[in-house]
Formats: sequence, C-alpha cells, structure tokens
Amino acid sequence: MLITKSADVADFCNEVSKAEYIAVDTEFVREKTYWPILCLVQIATPDRAAAIDPLANGIDLQPVYDLMTNTSVLKVFHSAVQDMQVIFNATGRMVAPIFDTQIAAMVSGYGDQPAYATLVERIVGVKIDKRSQMTDWSRRPLTDHQVEYAIGDVTHLIHVYNTLTTKLDKSGRSNWAQEEMGHLRDPNMYDLDPRDLWRRVRLRRPTRRALAVLREITEWREVNARGRNIPRGWVCRDEALAEIALNAPQTPAALERVRGINQRFAHGRDGRAVLEAVKVGLELPEEQCPDPEKARPPLKGHETLVALLQALLKLRCDENGIAAQLVANRKELDRIATEDEPDIRTLAGWRREIYGNDALALKRGEIALTADGMTVRVVPT
Repeated sequence: MLITKSADVADFCNEVSKAEYIAVDTEFVREKTYWPILCLVQIATPDRAAAIDPLANGIDLQPVYDLMTNTSVLKVFHSAVQDMQVIFNATGRMVAPIFDTQIAAMVSGYGDQPAYATLVERIVGVKIDKRSQMTDWSRRPLTDHQVEYAIGDVTHLIHVYNTLTTKLDKSGRSNWAQEEMGHLRDPNMYDLDPRDLWRRVRLRRPTRRALAVLREITEWREVNARGRNIPRGWVCRDEALAEIALNAPQTPAALERVRGINQRFAHGRDGRAVLEAVKVGLELPEEQCPDPEKARPPLKGHETLVALLQALLKLRCDENGIAAQLVANRKELDRIATEDEPDIRTLAGWRREIYGNDALALKRGEIALTADGMTVRVVPT
C-alpha cells in the first residue's frame, strides 16, 4: 500500500502505534545536496505494511515523526545510522527506542556487517530482486514494482528481527547486542559539530599548526556546504583541504597552486574565505592548537605479534560465533601489542572474557598458537 494523503498517514500511524514493535526503512537521495531528500518511508508490523510518500503534494509527515519518537514502540532497522540521520535532520529529534538487525546479526554469528539481502536470504529464504536498489527514488510516479520492493524491505525485516531476537535470547547475548546498539542512541552521532569534522580528513605527518589550519578550513567548508545545500566535496575536496592545511597558502596565487583548486575559486569569494580561515589557524596560540595523535614507535617484532593477535581473534570469534569487528580492530590490536594494558573496549566486559584475557596472555608468552590454529598454555620455567 502506498500512502499519499495526510489523513491516511495519520490513520496508519495511529494503528501501528499499538504494536509492540515496527520495522522501518527509508529511501532517500543526496547525490546533489548536502541534506538528504527523504523520498519514501516504509513501516511494517507483523500484520500491516505500507510505504508513505513524503513527496506527495501537501502531505503531513508529523504522525510519522511522532511515531519514531514514541517510546512505547520499538523501531527495528537494518544498519540504522543513515535512516536515523535522515529522520534527525528532518525533525531534530532522536528515534527511540531502536533495534539494529545488522548489529544483532554480527553478535549472532552472521559475519562482519552482513548485508540486508544476505540476511533475508539466509533467514527468510527469499532472494531479493536487486533491480530497484539503484533506483532514483525521487522520481514520480513510482512503479508498482518499486513500491512492492520497498515494502518488502520491511516485511522481511520483521522475520529477520524475530529470528535474531530468538537467537540472542537463547545464547544469552541480548545484553551484548544492546551494548553495541548504545552508540546509535548518542545524539552527537547525528548532530555533527562543524568544529569537529577536521578529524575526518587524513593528514600526512600533521603538526599542531597544520591541524589548527585544517580545523578552520574544514569548519568553513561544512558551514558553506550546509548553507548552499550541496555536497561537501562540491565545495572543496578532502585532498585539497589536506594540502592547504600542510602548506598554509596566504595569497590567491599560492592557493591556486593547490591541486584541485582552480583560478576562479582561488581568486573569488570562496578563496578569500579559505585564506582568512588559514590566517586564523596560523595566528592561533600554540597551546590552543590540536594535538596530533602520537603513535608509539613499533617495537621489534610488532607486526608479527599483531599477526598472532589477529589469528587469535579470528579463532576466538569463530569459536564464539561473533563478528571479529565487534571485538577488536587493528588500532586496538596495535595498542594491545605496544601497551601493558590499554584502556580499550577489547579489554572490558564480555570482550575481555572471550578474547582480551587470551590476547594479553599471548603477548606475555603464557599461551601460544599452534600451526593448526589451536592455543596451548605455556608453563613458564
């Protein structure tokens, strides 16, 4: 069912608000804009399902947004971040409470970041027709096939959710999944501070001064992109920001020499704004400049030890049926290899129980990996 009238939106949302949980998905486009354009909202309960058309003339989506923040109804998503970002951008409100089937699947032995189509095929036994995956959801009218495909996303999600919650209950890992989903409930994930986005731009061997410049020009780009509603990369690409930060050009001619910056940009309004931001970064007192992350120099045999820690990680995660990515990443393995007992998630709670203690024991030579992937306890002499 495709809903295009405000009265029908209100009636449908009122009806499904009586359910204990609903499956939710959205379709949006943002290739040419900063802010995503919400094109479709799909909602299902075990008994009902519909797609709501946000682009229908005069439609009121307030009942949908109220449903998303109704704390008596659990909202089930697959890979929730982008859907929640779209709704947060539209309303300034957090979706709650939520359940993410991708995280639940990772805790339940379905691998690292399993795709929705993969889960549907493995759990529901249905192979999803992918012809509509790359469709332009902003074009109207929608075809019957598009609507059927979109609604199928949430009707299948109901079955995926039920199977995963049963598995989590039987394995006693419901709390593990809920702990992982906790970061999705942090408003800072969706309400991005332009002042902090410099951290997403990679800089080769950064100095404090270069990072100060990067922070200023990245903030300028973010504010500019939002105000013009165009993608960040259309304002200035990351590679150009990095080169500007490292070289700190102070004239239009110097700015023009940066790869990716053309003459029109360098000598125009944007160029003047960038040069002003560079100046602010250069004049900032040293103590107010960001600190680069100071990585410890690798110890002799560091890469060998990390390789052993990775092998142990795979072994323990395979034994426990959990995605390795949930337990430790490369940076955390580096820290285990170089620090006595770093303050990281891998060495806390259930992660420490299934892997962290053994990782420390491996580093200390208290256990060893055999050629067949088994671990043996080493008794010190």
